[in-house]
Amino acid sequence: MNEPQLFNFEGNEVRTIVIENEPYFVGKNVAEVLGYKNSRDALQKHVDEDDKLILTSQNTTLENLPNRGLTAINESGLYALIFGSKLESAKRFKRWVTSEVLPAIRKHGAYATPRTIDDWLNNPDMMIKALEQLKTEREQRLIAEQQVNELRPKATYYDLVLQNKSLLSVSKIAKDYGKSAIWLNNKLHELGIQFKQGDTWLLYQKHADKGYTQSTTHVIDDEKSRMLTKWTQKGRLFIYELLKDENILPLIEIEN
Repeated sequence: MNEPQLFNFEGNEVRTIVIENEPYFVGKNVAEVLGYKNSRDALQKHVDEDDKLILTSQNTTLENLPNRGLTAINESGLYALIFGSKLESAKRFKRWVTSEVLPAIRKHGAYATPRTIDDWLNNPDMMIKALEQLKTEREQRLIAEQQVNELRPKATYYDLVLQNKSLLSVSKIAKDYGKSAIWLNNKLHELGIQFKQGDTWLLYQKHADKGYTQSTTHVIDDEKSRMLTKWTQKGRLFIYELLKDENILPLIEIEN
């Protein structure tokens, strides 16, 4: 749970607090901004029970709480009040909250109003706590970005495959890895994918009907013919996953 934050919309103060990573707004403040004459009735009429909670001295550090507590509403409850308001300013309030306040809360854990900054300057401990939280969030964001970057090479290779609908010889796929057709055929044999019959490589039965390859027979003369097998793009991705499990990556991923 974060420290309560105060922000201002067209001269009206609204208090907000983050509880379990979800922003909550003091319902009375929001109702008054949106022109409801009776905030308690407005909250009861427009906001579902699941979108409300009662703030007390046990779960918040908000000051001047009434004995019965104070109703706070989540983002869903906030929108319910906005949609029920007849004021023209409700649209501006919604746009302001969604484009400025909520992104700031989610990004930094606080909305840095002049009042917030003054509080920080007057309370070094509060400022240190906020900065430590910001540092932690930034570190988590960097970790997430690193994970995304690690996934990008795979997407690059997948994009390359998806852009190509043609059949490929084993030598062409081997070239993706800087290898020869002989190496790739032997590797697929080693992994239990195919076997050699005469001069032809054939898939084992459990892989034969998966659409990985297409074969055609070429007639050489009246007595001789030769079967030529090419890989489909589906087969190319199948090989990619197999080799990746062996820590063998295509050159495009190594270069990236």
